[in-house]
Order: sequence, then structure tokens, then C-alpha cells
Amino acid sequence: MCGNNMSAPLPAIVPAARKATAAVIFLHGLGDTGHSWAEALAGIRTPHVKYICPHAPIMPVTLNMNMAMPSWFDIIGLSPDADEDESGIKQAAENIKALIDQEVKNGIPSHRIVLGGFSQGGALSLYTALTTQQKLAGVVALSCWLPLRSSFPQAAANSCNKDMHVLQCHGEADPLVPLVFGCLTVEKLKSVVNPTNVNFKTYPRMPHSSCPQEMVDIKQFIEKQLPPIN
Repeated sequence: MCGNNMSAPLPAIVPAARKATAAVIFLHGLGDTGHSWAEALAGIRTPHVKYICPHAPIMPVTLNMNMAMPSWFDIIGLSPDADEDESGIKQAAENIKALIDQEVKNGIPSHRIVLGGFSQGGALSLYTALTTQQKLAGVVALSCWLPLRSSFPQAAANSCNKDMHVLQCHGEADPLVPLVFGCLTVEKLKSVVNPTNVNFKTYPRMPHSSCPQEMVDIKQFIEKQLPPIN
């Protein structure tokens, strides 16, 4: 389990209660695993939707004194002008695109897939959605930022997701990824995708975590973007 190898372990999955006609792929934050978000998403599940929560590979993280932990890519610093792990971010995005391809092979078209994530996972979900050739149903970006933001909008020049819907959420009391990151991200997003499709919600007193109202908002977004097929 070194580098960006996502071959093991297998993702945590919340199966659909009936035949799956849509999917949510959700990426956890730094130092976490897919299990915690699989549990959270199981609490707001929609019957025809399958929830896939992959686990990040273990790697040394510069920000945390090179300690090895689950991480989608290296994080060098948390200031807006910090250096970024460009090659790691791009490789991680390719791994997520491969996961989307796998679901397409399983019979769920990409336009019936919502990509999402929290913190570092949210950052990767945004970057992947904006640079993939796979048409997605939407993105849920929680308490995060847009990686390699100076490369946009050029990096999304060939994206087929310029009309996708984005639910971006952020805690107003976040000490790790401050609200200003969310504000800068939504401004940049609106220059890349249709601005009327970007919904930015903030939550008073919420730190770097989730809250019940945010989970309700996520559930409603997923149900709207992934309606049942009759």
C-alpha cells in the first residue's frame, strides 16, 4: 500500500436497497478511511443508490512531519499559497476516474454517478470532476478547496461537466480549512462551471466536521441529481 496504489483494501460499500440504478462515490478526508463516511451515508441512503467509499493509500504527509497515514496525495501546507503535490493530485484523480469506469462497467452510466468528498477527499472530487471526460451527475464538496486552482479554468477546457450541479458546504467555525478557502473555491468554481448550478451552503458554529443539517442537504441534493428510474 504505497504510493497512489488503490488496489487494496476494497472500498466500503453501502449497497442499494433495491436494484442500483445510480451511485455515489465519496472520498474521505486525511487520516480517515471510507468506513466512517459509509456509516454516515447509510443514514441518509436512497433505495436505488449504491454508495462507494474507497480508502486512500497510506503515505507520508509533509504537513504532518512525514508521518504515514491514509492520504489521497501529499499535503505540504494549508495556506492558500502553499506548494502543492501536482503529480500526486493528478495521479489520484486518474485513480478515481478508474473507479468511475469500473462502475460504468458494472452497469451504472457515469451521468448517474455523483462524486463527493470531505476535506482532502472533497478537494480531489472537485479536481477529478473538472478534469475528467466522464459526464457526472454532480459533485458534493464538503469543507474543502480546489487543488491546483491556478490551473483553472484552462485545466477544465475539455471537461464535459461545465453544466454539472455542485453542492459545496463549509462550517463557519472551521479551524483547519477556514471558511475563506470555501469562499475562494466557490468563486473559482463559478468561473469554470455554470454559476447557477453551484450551491454554496455554510453552517454556523460547525467546525471541520459535518452536522445533521448538512447531511439533510446532501440527501436532498443526491435525490434531486439521481432520481429513480421508473
